[in-house]
This record gives sequence, structure tokens and C-alpha cells, in this order.
Amino acid sequence: MWHDTGLGLAAVVVLPLLVVIAIVASRLASLEHERGLLTAALRALVQLAVVGALVGFALQSMLGALAFITVMLVVATITSTRRLSSLVPVPGLFLHCAIAIAVPAALVLTLLLLPGVVPRNPATLLPTGGIIIGGAMNATTLAGRRLLSEYAHRYGEFEAGLSIGLLPAQAFRLVAGPTAGDALLPALDQTRTVGLVTLPGAFVGMVLGGASPTAAAALQLVVLISLLAAQALAILTIKELLARSPLPDGRTVNA
Repeated sequence: MWHDTGLGLAAVVVLPLLVVIAIVASRLASLEHERGLLTAALRALVQLAVVGALVGFALQSMLGALAFITVMLVVATITSTRRLSSLVPVPGLFLHCAIAIAVPAALVLTLLLLPGVVPRNPATLLPTGGIIIGGAMNATTLAGRRLLSEYAHRYGEFEAGLSIGLLPAQAFRLVAGPTAGDALLPALDQTRTVGLVTLPGAFVGMVLGGASPTAAAALQLVVLISLLAAQALAILTIKELLARSPLPDGRTVNA
């Protein structure tokens, strides 16, 4: 079992050491993410402390869980928007990211909750919603960055497409569209190797909580397939929204 003394030791000694290792590795590899690693770790510490205080309230009612999920959606949208706006200034990018994250997450959660695939209660809705929203956010960010980077670097090909009569959306899909699929690779690899390379959190948590391995495996399968669906939809959505956006001249963009 997990003991408080072990957690305290990890927090005081091991976790700071792991952060230092990550920063050193970033410096040696010239990743230029040293500051980001440090701030991410500090933010995680503060945010989890705050969440620990608020999650009890959110679990008391469906309304509280839905309010917490709304906050998750807003934060996820802001995060993806910041990542993409640093590449190409796209008009309406915040709304694009909000749609790409919220619509797939809402659809998947509805399909899980309405038929009773997972229990309809705050204790299930909150963690499941967080997992699905987080997956959609990651897919939106990764796909959006690949799409915009490819658009900027291959703008000449985009213009060539326009010159032969393609509409901007068609030219965008032709030049940048194929790269969006890379955003699904982490979820695909996680699903393909589950149980062989990794034992995901839902599975381990249920087993440690006393559930049978069969029940834990069933829930983990639901989570993994739900993530695949949500992320594939998020990638499709952000690709189509960017394709239809009035993008700036790629020659003026440093992506």
C-alpha cells in the first residue's frame, strides 16, 4: 500500500532530483525547455494542492462536477491556444481550440454516460472527463502545431495549389493535412502496448483499490478506446477549422 511517509520522502527528495535530471538533460540536448520544465513542475505542485482542496466539493454533486469540467475545458483551450499562436497568428484561434477540444470530449462522454457504460455519478464523471479533455487537448496541440508548421514551411506549395485552381482549404489539406496524423501516434502506441509496456493509472488504481483485474482491465479498455475516439475527432476538427481559416502569408511567419 501507498504510505504517507513514502509520499513525503518522494516530494522532498526524489521529485526535485527528477526535475533537476530533466533540466540537465534538456540543457545537454539543447532542447531549450529548462525554464519550462521548472515552471511546469512548480505549477503542477500548486495546482494539485488547490485541486485537492476543491475536488471534494466537486464530487458532492453533478453540478459541481460539471462546473469543474468547465474549468478544465477553459484551461485546456488556453493551453492549446498559446502553443499554436506562438507559431502562426490565426484569427479566432481560441474558438478553434475550444471547439476542437470540447466537441469531441462532449460526444465521447455522452456516449459513455447515457447508455451506462460508466456510472452516471460525479465520482466517475470528473476523472473520466479530465482524461478525455486532456487527451483532446494534447491531440489539438500536437496536430495544430504540425499543421501550422507545415503550412509555413511549404507555403510555396500552398500557393502552387491555389494557382491550379484549388480553394485555400483544399490547398491547406493537400500540403499540411497528412502531417496531422502524427498527433495520434502517442495514443495509438499507448493502446497497442497496454499491459505489455505500461500498466495505465485506471487499471492500477482499481486493482490497488480492491477491484478484480478483469474489472480493472474492462475500465481501462473503455478509457483507452474513448481517448482514441476523442483524439481522432479533435485532430479532424482542428484540421478542418484551420483549413477554413484566413491564415496569414506563410512567408511572413517564422514557424
